[in-house]
Amino acid sequence: MKTIVKYGLSLLLAFSAQFSYAQFTVDGQIVQRAEFRNGAGRLIGVDQEPAAFMAHRVRLQTRYEMDGFTFYASIQDVRTWGNTPQTKATDPFLSLHEAWAETSLGDYWKIKLGRQELNYDNARFLGNLDWALQARAHDFALVKYEKENMKLHFGGGYNQDAQSLSGNIFFNPNQYKVAQMVRYENQWGDFKLSALFWNDGRQFIETDTAGNVINDKVNYSQTIGLPTIKYQLGNTLLSGFYYHQTGKDISDRDVNAYDVGAQVTQTLTSNDEKGSSFKATLGFEILSGTDNLSAEQNNSFNPLYGTNHAHNGYMDLFFVGGRFVNSVGLQDYYLKGRYQFNPKFFTQIDGHVFTAQAEVKQFGEGGPAITPAVETLDPYLGTEIDFSFGYILNRAVSVQGGYSQIFASNTFEALQGQAEYKNTQNWAYVMFIFRPTMKNRFIGVLF
Repeated sequence: MKTIVKYGLSLLLAFSAQFSYAQFTVDGQIVQRAEFRNGAGRLIGVDQEPAAFMAHRVRLQTRYEMDGFTFYASIQDVRTWGNTPQTKATDPFLSLHEAWAETSLGDYWKIKLGRQELNYDNARFLGNLDWALQARAHDFALVKYEKENMKLHFGGGYNQDAQSLSGNIFFNPNQYKVAQMVRYENQWGDFKLSALFWNDGRQFIETDTAGNVINDKVNYSQTIGLPTIKYQLGNTLLSGFYYHQTGKDISDRDVNAYDVGAQVTQTLTSNDEKGSSFKATLGFEILSGTDNLSAEQNNSFNPLYGTNHAHNGYMDLFFVGGRFVNSVGLQDYYLKGRYQFNPKFFTQIDGHVFTAQAEVKQFGEGGPAITPAVETLDPYLGTEIDFSFGYILNRAVSVQGGYSQIFASNTFEALQGQAEYKNTQNWAYVMFIFRPTMKNRFIGVLF
């Protein structure tokens, strides 16, 4: 009997020693958002009614960590209030957001495999799309080398529709079939720099009149850039970025496009005791475009996997959900001001002036048969005003909201392709964010 007790105690001590090196945590988040849309995403016509709804994201997150190894999984439910019956057996709104394992390969090396977010820099090109309730994750293999301020990440993904017995054609729309990336980051004192290379392979398919595939290949486009260029000079922050795209697009056209931006942020007043400050940002972004009647070469920059809501105005008229992609491009000149009352409460107002980067053309009245057949429109697209606020209620709950209005030009209305639009185009929202374990208490408000 004593031998059995000793053996049991030994096992218990062994398991206790093992679990002392491991940690299992369960947490989550809930985002509840009410929206009023009267021109958000697309200008609204005079005969259309505004949309209003409530939507949510509930995410259950689990993490298991032990020496040199981490396993993470995140399950989420994304739905609009009322889009399923109160009594139901099942629905399609529950999904896997992330599921990855990361293991150490030495003092500075790690490898991360599985479905994971790629969220870098200011999320202009690679972002987790946190504003959209469904968010974004990649099936990816990522290798990391990190030592002090230097970070080198590289990896890739290879996607297929199913585990087939034959064939490799990838039919899933708006997604790469194969991709590779290399990203470098470093900081020297007050100067920070990052560099990115992304190779994007999209499935190209040609079919005959009967719908049979007669040609398939992978078209590759490359995005090369400096996503982060920052220098802190006292109370002044100078920052900018540059991307260039080459290669072939999914329509087999040559790509030659760029995205460049720069801004200066000045802290005008600051009170460390109260935690208050007022900051102003003046900047611009230019995304190259293609003449809207041209089809020979694609000069339109595509911010493929960015969190596009955070850029170019919060009404999501540009590049969000594929809108305005392969278009005349965009020049965005903006002025932003944020007042931080204390660490818990801020208000912000942004002003954007939008113009087309490439020429905007349309056929003259009567179509192409008359002279002149084509007329060039004013490049001015409109002005947008965005007001935002955020307040941290307690250690777990934040409230965030905003109101936006755009004063669209005749040129932008012509590009939208509808006959007549309402004079007032606006959008408003309020959102409750339950994130007890996350540092980021607000979503989608960039400064």
